Amino acid sequence: MNFKDLYKTLERYKYYIFSYEDVLSFYQNEKKDNLKKMIFRWKKKEWIYPLKRGLYELTYPKDFNIPDMYVANKLYSPSYVSLETALSNYSIIPEVSMAVTCITTKPTRTFKNKHGLFMYRTIKPDRFTGYYVEKHGVFDILIAEPEKALIDYLYFYGKKSNLKDERLDKDVISQLSKKKLNKYAKLYGLNLKEWYAYL
Repeated sequence: MNFKDLYKTLERYKYYIFSYEDVLSFYQNEKKDNLKKMIFRWKKKEWIYPLKRGLYELTYPKDFNIPDMYVANKLYSPSYVSLETALSNYSIIPEVSMAVTCITTKPTRTFKNKHGLFMYRTIKPDRFTGYYVEKHGVFDILIAEPEKALIDYLYFYGKKSNLKDERLDKDVISQLSKKKLNKYAKLYGLNLKEWYAYL
């Protein structure tokens, strides 16, 4: 195996972000020690970029312009984009989040690489729902529905005293599904009647 072969394989199967294990699954006869040496060499040549230990991004011969939210899904899985990033995406808050904020069933983590800062908040598995696949060109991104993003946000950050100062767009919120809001609020034991005055 050489880099040209690997590149063609990864591009064909849309593995723009790939792991060491992904390469082994495509080239099962490749010796592990040899593969480690090749990956080290490709990193030095900047043909691939390490997003974290064992996870890489194809950067040569062309830049795929990988969306940060797609990187977030791949950095720490299972996860979906939510909280401030999703709320900004739906214009529920005007600010663009400084970090890509996500929900996971794994322990809380933070990662930083050339794409920026990625923050993950932990929830119980039965609350890991309310997301869908949003298409960004050739990239499939797991992101919370607007209702779930808002409920996730209320659960983690929604002290009523803080919400008075938040620039939540009430017009956008009024268009959300009350049925979905109540369904997701139940997962967290939130009584939305107590929040509507602040939303």
